[in-house]
Amino acid sequence: MLYFQLVIMAGTVMLAYYFEYTDTFSVHVQGFFCYDTTYTKPYLGPEDRSAVPPVLLYAVVSGLPTLLITITETVLFLVQYTSKEFDRSEKTVATGDCCYLNPLVRRTFRFLGVYTFGLFTVDIFVNAGQVVTGNLAPYFLTVCKPNYTALGCQQALRYISHQEACTGNQDDILRARKTFPSKEAALSVYAALYLAMYVTCTVQAKGTRLAKPMLSLGLMCLAFLTGLNRVAEYRNHWSDVIAGFIIGTAIATFLVVCVVHNFKGKLLLSEESSAEQRPNTSMLNMGRVESPLEKYIASQETDDEDEESCYIKERILDFLRLLRGLDWFRHLRKKRQQAFKCELCQIFGHNCLLRSYVGLPYRF
Repeated sequence: MLYFQLVIMAGTVMLAYYFEYTDTFSVHVQGFFCYDTTYTKPYLGPEDRSAVPPVLLYAVVSGLPTLLITITETVLFLVQYTSKEFDRSEKTVATGDCCYLNPLVRRTFRFLGVYTFGLFTVDIFVNAGQVVTGNLAPYFLTVCKPNYTALGCQQALRYISHQEACTGNQDDILRARKTFPSKEAALSVYAALYLAMYVTCTVQAKGTRLAKPMLSLGLMCLAFLTGLNRVAEYRNHWSDVIAGFIIGTAIATFLVVCVVHNFKGKLLLSEESSAEQRPNTSMLNMGRVESPLEKYIASQETDDEDEESCYIKERILDFLRLLRGLDWFRHLRKKRQQAFKCELCQIFGHNCLLRSYVGLPYRF
């Protein structure tokens, strides 16, 4: 299973590479109308001159999640490690059929691996949309520099559909044909939403009721400002940014909910490890001590079950208390009857005592 996941990851990276750096997939040539004011916005220079250049964006969406997830997992592991007295003889978890990893390393690599896969998936979705649609940027006619006289645009509004109509720089023209959806908006909102959901689902310490929402909303605000910057600099339309937000949000939500299961780690340390260890039971028959992180994850998994069954347990305990009270009442009543019989026997003599042992009715 580990090798199969590596093959999928390698295929995703290769596909993203072909979309990004090769001309294997040709861009659809979309036409335009002469003197269309929608595409005559000023061109503010290449992407490197933007307020959010690609180098800065890629560094943030790749470096910030790696740093935050690694630090958070390390802190959680150390807190759980030092909170109780655990046997430190073994703290490894089997992965696949080849190696053993510390649970901290396994959990961190799982979350970062899924995040990296999502980044390349977002890039593939965005590049596929740009190649298929060929939507024009707001500054397209500025860099296209069409010869309106040769195209016959002096008297009537004409629709130009052939690629040879542009006389400007070919690289700028090609970049201006790839705007829908916005890659910057998709990557930024994907990274922000993934980190926001990670912090919200993972950090359960006291005193973080306001810190977690503030950090999550701050990340989402940065992603929103990135999209606004694309529109303000006339590099994308509103529709491009909104489509990028939708793609990034959908992929992040799917990966968090369906792949990593809200970062609970249940499939990581319980089901997957047991399924992978079944074929190698002869190698793992030696005593295995549960690691601190496993106990921490198990305690988090049982919190929801405890809350759901708390009401039922309380009702059962109330019912048992009621039965116990009835038994106590019957026992008290029986003692009083026996005391009353003894008083009668003391008054009426041995005949009464004999009848009480035999079970005959009393006669006074």
